[in-house]
Amino acid sequence: MSSKMRALVFGLSLAVVSAAVLPGIAAAQNRDRDREQSEDSAEDRAKKDEEWGQKDLRLAKRRADGPCPFVKVLYDAARYQDFEGGKEASAEAKWTGQINGVASDCAYKGGEPIEIEMIVGFSLGKGPKAGADSNTYRYWVAVTDRDETVLAKEYFDLPVNFNGKSSVDVATRIENIVIPRAAASIAGDNFEVLIGFDVTPQMVEFNRQGKRFRFAKVKAQ
Repeated sequence: MSSKMRALVFGLSLAVVSAAVLPGIAAAQNRDRDREQSEDSAEDRAKKDEEWGQKDLRLAKRRADGPCPFVKVLYDAARYQDFEGGKEASAEAKWTGQINGVASDCAYKGGEPIEIEMIVGFSLGKGPKAGADSNTYRYWVAVTDRDETVLAKEYFDLPVNFNGKSSVDVATRIENIVIPRAAASIAGDNFEVLIGFDVTPQMVEFNRQGKRFRFAKVKAQ
């Protein structure tokens, strides 16, 4: 399955975007800071290092004048699980998903806007109650400032064809994330870029409890 290319530009004035764009994100960020990915097995970590350590990011060839924004997956929205009738059982599974990791880089100079690009890795599953061989997953990318105020948010659709398999891995490139700055003195570490699935309240609670449900991974061609 080929990688998808995405583009995202955050307007000319981030300060005017409503804080209601992403309700509850500040609380979720606080939980994230206290909960690292210690749940990942050694095998998961090794796979992540191998998968993201060798990706070619265009911005890696351009030097930034300062630190890059912190880019991470929001824990509460890192996994997606859709069960028939809300029953958490393998026989009732429809669609599952997990964001495995993110590789990112940035570039900026003087008072120019910060430009970010990233590659996001997904593991996606099809359960016995799926009823189809393809599904469109929805995820979002959001920018916050150091005070955890949401500055901008954009949704993306990720169409996936399983081709008869129960699971696939997909890597998606997102380019042209542009963060304007009020002054050259505002460095990249004043911002965070967050990624997550578009999840229901039930899925959020599932994730907060540290539950995991995914099918055996089959590498997409």
